[in-house]
Amino acid sequence: MKGKDLLSIGDLTPEEVWGIINRAIQMKKRRGMSTILAGKTLALIFEKPSLRTKVSFDVAMYQLGGHSVYLSQAEVGLASREPIADVARTLSRYVDIIAARTFAHATVESLAKHATVPVINALSDGEHPCQALADIMTIYEKKEKLEGLTVAFIGDGNNVASSLMLTCASVGANFKIASPKGYELPEKILRLGRRFAQQSGAKISLLKQPREAVEDSDVVYTDVWTSMGQEVEMEKRRKAFAGYQVNAKLLKLAAKDVIFMHDLPAHHGEEVAPGIIDSKQSVVFDQAENRLHAQKAILAEILGK
Repeated sequence: MKGKDLLSIGDLTPEEVWGIINRAIQMKKRRGMSTILAGKTLALIFEKPSLRTKVSFDVAMYQLGGHSVYLSQAEVGLASREPIADVARTLSRYVDIIAARTFAHATVESLAKHATVPVINALSDGEHPCQALADIMTIYEKKEKLEGLTVAFIGDGNNVASSLMLTCASVGANFKIASPKGYELPEKILRLGRRFAQQSGAKISLLKQPREAVEDSDVVYTDVWTSMGQEVEMEKRRKAFAGYQVNAKLLKLAAKDVIFMHDLPAHHGEEVAPGIIDSKQSVVFDQAENRLHAQKAILAEILGK
């Protein structure tokens, strides 16, 4: 992965996914400080506000001996105050790697096209690869395997669902998603996922009813119904996703040792019933912690020895 962009899970081979998982687990065990990225600098370009992504990348660089510089949209003005190409070429003269959290996936692609340093997609409307890698690390920690497991996603076929599906398909985990009409996974992502699944032996199932997806599943995952930038659709989405809430009744249909996942922030009482995130099945805050370890592994794989 050295020197490689990470815009999509599709940019990674199954071996590279496993490399990140294993390295992240080892880094988590060791914890503490390192000098792997001594003298290296990460630019964080964020069009959207963030808690987990910003803090985990910042702490990751610090713990690896490097440094990060946070740049908000107000400071950079991507595609408004200054063309994306100019920002990419300028930053490439100052820093060793860029992580961008943007509204449009095309923005991350444009940064990568014009930058001469690696670019990481820290979230776009197309994918959220860093989240998915932390998620699959968490599943592996809890289940001690990935191949043959079944992951059920309830809700919008959004960026989080897309990257999670691709990651599952890459490592041989079955993926089921229940979404209302009009909110399915993008066809382009689905085609790529099916290609990965054909190679790994995984199965991808597209369903309408949450009960069908959750039944006998090892992992149940959900995300908010309305993401940042979709606020004008809030009422429309609430109506469309009525009946797609993950609650205790739904979880009873899953495997006895099911784990519940959510990438946060959560809207308690909407996509997830109150109390579920604090239940014994929940690994939500393990997921949140693993963003740090997975991103340390990603940065080390791209920039380190």
